[in-house]
Amino acid sequence: MGESYTGAGVDIDSASRAGRMIAGHVRSTLRPEVLGGFGFFNGLFEISGYRQPVLVSSVDGVGTKLKIASIMDRHDTVGIDIVNHCVNDILTGGAEPLFFLDYIATGKLIPERIEAIVTGIAEACREVGCALVGGETAEMPGMYTGADYDLAGFIVGVVEKDAIINGSTIAEGDVIVGLPSSGLHTNGYSLVRKIFGETREVLQKRYPEFGRFLGEELLIPHRCYLKQLKPVISLIKGMAHITGGGLIDNVPRILPEGVAASFDRSSWQVPGIFHLIQKKGDVAEGEMYRVFNMGIGMTVFCSSEDTDKLTRSIPDARVIGKVIKRKSEEKVIIR
Repeated sequence: MGESYTGAGVDIDSASRAGRMIAGHVRSTLRPEVLGGFGFFNGLFEISGYRQPVLVSSVDGVGTKLKIASIMDRHDTVGIDIVNHCVNDILTGGAEPLFFLDYIATGKLIPERIEAIVTGIAEACREVGCALVGGETAEMPGMYTGADYDLAGFIVGVVEKDAIINGSTIAEGDVIVGLPSSGLHTNGYSLVRKIFGETREVLQKRYPEFGRFLGEELLIPHRCYLKQLKPVISLIKGMAHITGGGLIDNVPRILPEGVAASFDRSSWQVPGIFHLIQKKGDVAEGEMYRVFNMGIGMTVFCSSEDTDKLTRSIPDARVIGKVIKRKSEEKVIIR
């Protein structure tokens, strides 16, 4: 008998079965603007109802959090992660999500695992009214070991041109409001795995700092801020999504010249998981604030006159800093 694709490690039948298993989840996210249906070669989305629509896009991955998901054999939460991360990224420009596409690459395609991932993606898309219009599942033995996989997502949103938020109006005296994270979100997992290890035994250890298994704590999904911030979007001058690089590297991305962000670290409670990481790994304080979000998932900049209205609208938001005149090379000061 001659060679076959299955013999080379690519199971077309499994790919077809996975497609059938995820079809219902995908269809559950579709909006009226989606033209065509699931399974076509491309996704069509009609844009209407905008005066000067500007498309806003972002692409990202979940990183080595996927290793934790594989060891715990739980794969729906990483689907939520990738959508919420991308939604937050375009939200910083004032955009609302329109549609999303995913990419899953694996060494061995397991249909039930693909369905679990897409279940999470579809759930997060439905939550924010975002259509899941397509994706790609690639079985690549030789590139990935066994059932290891990678997950990436691509989002497109829209904002009126005169409503774009870019931080250009941020000025000295403005207030910085912080929205809490749900945990690590999707950053810092390589360091976490180095500190704790990555065996099932390690991940099933319960810690009093957060009252659950370590693996459960590490798989808490990335929080989405769209619903909380959309009602007050007109009050916002700028936003920084606190991902890899923490406050130190992300906040400067939206600051205009001549100003700096000064944070009062006593103004919010750092979750127990970060204290545990720092203690177990003997990680320096500065390194912690550069690698992790340290309990702040989104920073919002507004005028002092609008602060009360904004914080009253979002129960767990709190003032964590202010914009000051920049006097040195430092754009972010944490005291």
